[in-house]
Amino acid sequence: MKELKQRSTCPVSTSLDVLGDKWTLLLIRDIVFVGKSTYGQFLQSEEKIATNILADRLAVLEAQGLITKAVAADKKSKFTYRLTEKGLDTVPLIVELVLWGAKHCPTIADPSLLAELQASKDTAVEKYQRLAREKALE
Repeated sequence: MKELKQRSTCPVSTSLDVLGDKWTLLLIRDIVFVGKSTYGQFLQSEEKIATNILADRLAVLEAQGLITKAVAADKKSKFTYRLTEKGLDTVPLIVELVLWGAKHCPTIADPSLLAELQASKDTAVEKYQRLAREKALE
């Protein structure tokens, strides 16, 4: 795994050093909004991440303390991935990206999710953080 090196002391730059590639945010999205937690589930996302990229991004997320990795209860050769508190702090960012993308990009967003986020961003953020926390405790 490639070591992340800060390019500057700017908070935007250092945040992008951790979260700045598209796959990282999509993996967090899948954990938060879809409830995915295993390597195989992540591979089934419609964006079709390559296996080497997936393995690398999961390792980076774990090394940066955004997710934890544990042996699955049902199969010892399988791992589950859960957001940490640090990872949960990305939920408001993901919500803002969903809203921005729905407003400014030609996209087909889940209408019920979009309506929920637009109605009350704060309530939705709290809900998805709570759901991800509960999943992490399973």
